[in-house]
Amino acid sequence: MAKVMPEASHSWLWRSTKIRDGQGTLAVITTCPRYGAGACCLVWGPFSTVDSNTVYSVSIEINSQTIGSEVMPSINVFIRWRPLSPSEANTPEIARTQHAHPTNNTSALSLTPPQPHKLARPWKSDSAFTRIFTANDNNKAVFEAVVAPTLPRVLNGQSCNFFAYGHSGSGKSHTIIGYDFEHPDEFGLCLSAARALYEHLDQLNVGTNENEKFLLGLRMYELRKNTAFDLLNDRCKCHIREGQDGKTHIRGETETFADGKVRVRPIVTKACSTFDEFHAQLLAGIGRRATGTSTVHDQSSRTHAVFEVEIVTRELLDARDAVVERQSELVPVGKRATDIYLEENLKAFIQTPDGKFAPNPDYQINQAAIDEAEAKKAEFESYVQKAEEHVEAVKRSCPHACLGGKLVFVDLAGSEYYHDKGSVSAIRAKQTPQEQQEGRQINTDLLSLKEVIRAMAQKQTRIPFRSSPLTMVLREHFLTGEGDDGFSAMILTTSPSSKQYTATIDTLKYGNLIGVAGDKVKGRK
Repeated sequence: MAKVMPEASHSWLWRSTKIRDGQGTLAVITTCPRYGAGACCLVWGPFSTVDSNTVYSVSIEINSQTIGSEVMPSINVFIRWRPLSPSEANTPEIARTQHAHPTNNTSALSLTPPQPHKLARPWKSDSAFTRIFTANDNNKAVFEAVVAPTLPRVLNGQSCNFFAYGHSGSGKSHTIIGYDFEHPDEFGLCLSAARALYEHLDQLNVGTNENEKFLLGLRMYELRKNTAFDLLNDRCKCHIREGQDGKTHIRGETETFADGKVRVRPIVTKACSTFDEFHAQLLAGIGRRATGTSTVHDQSSRTHAVFEVEIVTRELLDARDAVVERQSELVPVGKRATDIYLEENLKAFIQTPDGKFAPNPDYQINQAAIDEAEAKKAEFESYVQKAEEHVEAVKRSCPHACLGGKLVFVDLAGSEYYHDKGSVSAIRAKQTPQEQQEGRQINTDLLSLKEVIRAMAQKQTRIPFRSSPLTMVLREHFLTGEGDDGFSAMILTTSPSSKQYTATIDTLKYGNLIGVAGDKVKGRK
């Protein structure tokens, strides 16, 4: 029997780890550690065959047996009620009743306005909500219920995604980011998650060299109309495009230097070795967010903000930088191959007096020049492929499964759906034409999101992710893929004010669709 340090320890999980070499299983590790304590495990096996200088593949099996927690489905939906604001102190609250499902640990919610009428009728959801937080629950309670149980997945190299959805002023930014940075209990989900991850990474980093130490990589960008802005790179304007691989890529303008070399500019990743460094980078990025005047919240963000937190090493980041360098070298070579092809083919045709094109009998296409340019392009494409393969090799060679684990937090801009026309007209009078246009785009984005959610709930073969830049970016975060153990959650931030009844119903209807989709994914009724 021997002691080893587990890659991650969490009080709610019994874990079994198998250490294998090419011959088969050498040992089985069984853990029942305490969360955050870095407790050691018991290892059973023929240790005479285990060489401490050999890197063994390790597979983690998370058993279905849990302590104080249920195994979560792929999509969970939470509701968070905010308190009444000071200006709403004398406003009646929406009457709401929670209905617990008898078997599957979900809840339905029924709402009744103080004075029902045709625009504010009673409404009841399906049993679609994992948990409903009250106005008395602080950010710590939300983190421990929503994000903390997913950390074993992240520390096993998987992705977990969290979306905050609600109308302006309902508490989205407070939930994701938080406004009180002096008291840890009021940290938003992003900061709280980073602090918890550093507790584990600090244990793993003991005795490792700088190039192999685990860091947290932070990426922050906001989506405004059809463009993205890199919040950690002076709000660099970026384009949103779908690549040949079917994935959405967010990149800045290609830089061209005096010597003819070019460089592509992906979203910047800031590597943070400590929580304080991460905290500082996050605050710097938040300070670059765009704000404007909305119908409810004068300081509400007018953009969708995305925060990606990934477990990385310097070696992994260097390998990714090498991919960018090889891609940059490919750009002029690929352009030259295209230019030569077009030039040769244009010379091969002439325009006749009637405006049509016919083969040019006096010109023979220089196929050798085309082939030479294409061969050069293929050569540089192979360099890109080798660089990409090196990135994967770095991941495979890491002795810990946590490398590449990711948390994604999305703070969705508030939708401007309101039936109080007088109020909307008064606010629009204060908005610039640009802000009004942005408001319409936000509504368009969220309508597209609603259609994506509906398509997922109905198991449609075609899901309209391309219908807006927002849904293009969110695609990889919504789709976990067959066999992927990734996890997604949406937190619906809602107001209890009767004046916000219609807005709250809109939010809950969105969430109800997602919750129903999650039930179908897991076969839960």
